Amino acid sequence: MKIAVIGVIHETNTFAPGLTQIEAFQSEWVHGNEAFLHRYSGTRTSMGGAIDAVAAAGAELSVGFYTAATPSGMVTKETVNTIIEALVESADTSADGIVVILHGAMVAEGMPDVEGEILRRVREKMSASQPIALTLDLHANISKQMVENADIIVGYDTYPHIDMYERADEAVQLLVRTLKGEIKPVNALAQPQMIVVPQVMLTDKEGPMKDIMDRAFAIEQDPKVLNVTVAGGFPYSDVPDAGIAFVVTVDGDLQLAEQYGAELNKLAWDLREQLRYADHPPDQAVAMAMELTEGPVILVEGSDNVGGGAPADATHTLVHLIDPPKKSLIVIYDPEAALEAHRLGVGAAFDAEVGGKSDKLHGDPVRIQGEVRLLSDGKYTHIGKYMTGKWAYMGKTAVIEAGNLTLIITEERSAPWDPGHVSSVGLRAEDFHVIVVKSAVAWKTAFGSICRAIVPVDTPGCCGSNLSHFSYEQLRHPIFPLDVFPE
Repeated sequence: MKIAVIGVIHETNTFAPGLTQIEAFQSEWVHGNEAFLHRYSGTRTSMGGAIDAVAAAGAELSVGFYTAATPSGMVTKETVNTIIEALVESADTSADGIVVILHGAMVAEGMPDVEGEILRRVREKMSASQPIALTLDLHANISKQMVENADIIVGYDTYPHIDMYERADEAVQLLVRTLKGEIKPVNALAQPQMIVVPQVMLTDKEGPMKDIMDRAFAIEQDPKVLNVTVAGGFPYSDVPDAGIAFVVTVDGDLQLAEQYGAELNKLAWDLREQLRYADHPPDQAVAMAMELTEGPVILVEGSDNVGGGAPADATHTLVHLIDPPKKSLIVIYDPEAALEAHRLGVGAAFDAEVGGKSDKLHGDPVRIQGEVRLLSDGKYTHIGKYMTGKWAYMGKTAVIEAGNLTLIITEERSAPWDPGHVSSVGLRAEDFHVIVVKSAVAWKTAFGSICRAIVPVDTPGCCGSNLSHFSYEQLRHPIFPLDVFPE
């Protein structure tokens, strides 16, 4: 048995500044078995899961093309065409089946459903006897075209995402069972007309998303049910299918799949008021954090969420942390400032405007006067629960100390997905009373174990928590909470 693997990961924020060019994907641009195995063997990633599951099945692995980029703005037409052509061309038509590793919220100029187009073209290339297994992020915006062109769909069950290895393993197992003739998977898509922010999609504690996920797990106990994928959606992609969706995969019984999908739709709708989100203006949030006696206190600046495509240089919270009464830490993207610190050298006085350089929505530059305490090449390996073993790169990085405020200034946009985000530059996160995270929820994989309190911050930004501030043009209507529904 031979199993092919291809994929592309990009979460596209259509409200983020700038366009995403081909260069953004170059750091993770992998062709063929040798490069794929070298980079992902032993990692707790979707790719690592696929490698191990194919080996466990005694099958031959045939890797085509795989690439990924940090979430960012709209992908250019030229870039998406290059990637899709490379993916489809590299799909091994001699394989018995194929695993396609996708995010589910990739958007390009003139192409609102990139993953749907990829799957359509892969399906067109492969024969009907070659099943397609698809892995998706929990923040996928799932379209009808995606469901129609995949035989098996397996989405992450966790947010923060710590199960991508297991879900890829599950997808391969279902693909192998299909190839052996043990199952005949059919899929049903259900969409409850709801769009919600990532902050309410937590699956690791009590709350509406955990309630929905628990019901999905209960449905999976039905012997006929092969998988239930719960997608919270990605609200910062202005596409028709943005929002919550469910895909129920059943062995040969489409009617049963549709019944379970309708049940999950109703549950989500009944929980809709619990899926609203509230946070605090930055000045109040900082004051609240400083009043707390025990830290670290995590200031969650979700509007500048790197993992959601934001620029990572917003200064709306930073401006309130100049000369703070307690030790505070913030990581901010500013290539110009990072390179200046490297030019100055360790121990030098630093006096420069930092952040606020991507656009006006994310604030103005803030003058920082301090000392260059450490310089780094920004390379580290994930040591936490999220994609353990994955390579990470922050670019040239500088640690600036300005009284009780410590800034980690990076040349590349860097998300707080791993403890190495801080420890790789010689800092201990637990030494700070306040830590500002450019994230919605995924920061928990880096700081969740040491966090003593959370204060959500309401600031302007392309990942803001108030969706009524966004000018949607493609989103389907009516949809909660942007429209009024009759009682």
